[in-house]
Amino acid sequence: MRRRDFITLLGGAAAAWPLVARAQQAALPVVAYFRAGSLDPHLVEAFRQGLSSMGFQESRNVTIDYRYVESQYDRLRAIADDLTRRGVAAIYAGDNATAVAVKAASPTFPVVFRIGGDPVALGLVASLSHPSRNFTGVSFLATATEAIRLQMLHEAVPDARVVGLLVNPANPNAKPDTAEAQKAARELGLDLQVVGASSNQEIEQAFATFIQKGVRALSINGDALFTTRRQQIAALMIRHAIPAIYTVRDFPDAGGLMSYGASTVDADRLGGVYVGRILKGEKPADLPVQQSVKVELVINLTIAKVLGLNPPPTLLARADEVIE
Repeated sequence: MRRRDFITLLGGAAAAWPLVARAQQAALPVVAYFRAGSLDPHLVEAFRQGLSSMGFQESRNVTIDYRYVESQYDRLRAIADDLTRRGVAAIYAGDNATAVAVKAASPTFPVVFRIGGDPVALGLVASLSHPSRNFTGVSFLATATEAIRLQMLHEAVPDARVVGLLVNPANPNAKPDTAEAQKAARELGLDLQVVGASSNQEIEQAFATFIQKGVRALSINGDALFTTRRQQIAALMIRHAIPAIYTVRDFPDAGGLMSYGASTVDADRLGGVYVGRILKGEKPADLPVQQSVKVELVINLTIAKVLGLNPPPTLLARADEVIE
């Protein structure tokens, strides 16, 4: 072969190589990681760990398409429709609102949800043991812990007779959670004031409303917006001296008082495991909805002192972690 021909052949091969690489990359199964809130590095890593335990590693034998809307719920359906049109190997729907939006888009491919509500009541599955169709996932039933959070808040702030509940009306779980909290408040003899917020500005307005109504302690309903704005809420809590409890430990880590709820990290890991099993060929209908039963109580004792609180020893003894 003449040198000129060899160089031409080499150049052609070099030019073709990126096309081959792209073709190999495109051949990887694509999983859409879809959330209403922002991407939490801890939750993403937990999801990846679950996938890895099933033999799937990002960029090696699976591609993860990250979609999130920064709590702009009105964009969820459009993204769900886009993913349904494009088609992916599976969608991982990481919260209540996202799961409901994906359900409304009627995808025919597998969907694994991770929600803090009842998937049967939300219309995602027929039953926990026999999901049917193409939906399954992980539920940590946050509604079942709403009464416990109110009880713990009452223990931490026993003098507060008027308490608040902050909810996002756009969250499908807001109504059942509110009903659970109202029932618990009646049993505890508390006056519960419920205020909704669906944006950063409305969070500020909600606290002004709580002050106007004489609220002395606050329970924050689990929601992607509130998790994303946890530092804003913690700062408002301190500014207005309204002790608050939330569903996930991100809140006391960000300067909030307390959190009680399911371990979202554990739930995302379990969700990653289910996605991996589906990529291996199992059908969603054959995978019962998992119940994430790992719950944790975290108390920020430093913030308690700032607020002039002295949590009772019985409450501190039940804490999985006390931040000092």
